[in-house]
Amino acid sequence: MSTGQQILIDKLLSAAVKQGASDIHIATGQPPVFRLHGRMRKLETKTLEPEDTVGLMKSITPDRCQRELQENGSTDFGFAFGELARFRVSVFKQRGNVGMVLRQIPNTLLTLEQLGLPDVVKKLCMRPRGLFLVTGPTGSGKSTTLASMINYINETVDHHIITIEDPIEFYHYHKKSTINQREVHVDVPSFAEAIRRALRQDPDVILVGEMRDLETIEAAISAAETGHVVFGTLHTNSAQGTINRIIDAFPANLQEQVRTQLSTSIISVIAQTLLPKIGGGRIAAYEILIVTSAISNLIRENKTFRINSAIQTGAKHGMILMDDALFRLWQEEKVSTEDVLAKAQSTDELAKRIANARRGILDDESDTEGGGGH
Repeated sequence: MSTGQQILIDKLLSAAVKQGASDIHIATGQPPVFRLHGRMRKLETKTLEPEDTVGLMKSITPDRCQRELQENGSTDFGFAFGELARFRVSVFKQRGNVGMVLRQIPNTLLTLEQLGLPDVVKKLCMRPRGLFLVTGPTGSGKSTTLASMINYINETVDHHIITIEDPIEFYHYHKKSTINQREVHVDVPSFAEAIRRALRQDPDVILVGEMRDLETIEAAISAAETGHVVFGTLHTNSAQGTINRIIDAFPANLQEQVRTQLSTSIISVIAQTLLPKIGGGRIAAYEILIVTSAISNLIRENKTFRINSAIQTGAKHGMILMDDALFRLWQEEKVSTEDVLAKAQSTDELAKRIANARRGILDDESDTEGGGGH
């Protein structure tokens, strides 16, 4: 049986790479499903039986992970599909059967320009120390953004970069920098422990794949304070929300101290979301917070509710709120009104702005040079 299954998984993976599917979903009772440009498409093949999904799982899952699946009901790992691509795989049990989702990680790293990030981000990456956070929901392209930042540093300066990931996604090679990638559960037991160990290895830059618990957040902040640039991710939707989430992760009696630490150590927060692009593909919208001394004061004085208005007035530094970024994408006719509104922080406000912009264009044809909305 295994040989038949092996062909099937290889066929699935090469089809996914060829078509540019971001994910492959394997579940019993339906054929495999590809996610293409954000939409789910069932393949025209046979419906998978329980033994098919088990066979597919066994053909790619390392023994260590198969044991973990039996014990915990789920497991994650990364694997390379020849030279073509890497996949991040999540295997789980559902209704007693095996299910899998494979996320494709492209081999080619995009540049910061290709991702649509402003030049100011390059300057921020070059800072000698501090905490740089990239946040957003799952599947919003955080890993891609971080990989591009790490690659930019790697190509530009001779640093020692350590990445701590679960699992390793993009493979980086030594360019100008020396780069060590450590996988949680394989090379090192936990994120927090990996950061503590990394500090003894003379790093300039540390990437922390996920800051998911208090211990990791603490370790990341102290690494940022001691003269390293620390990149990290959180599942928050806005820059202001990210600062609050970090502070709230600490017990009340420590929050004052954390505010002070954060106010001096945080460099920037980029919150991102991915939208379907008109004409195919996807495009990211970015909210960008750059921590100026004024914003540093807001964090220290527990006035984080004023960060959003500080971002609005900080445009000259390169800051932008998510809804303004979305409005810009709409104006540039890159994303449809529906898709932009679906991702808005305040939908009603943005809907009003779009309606006004449309009306403005109809009323006053002389404005059409500025932005062309139809």
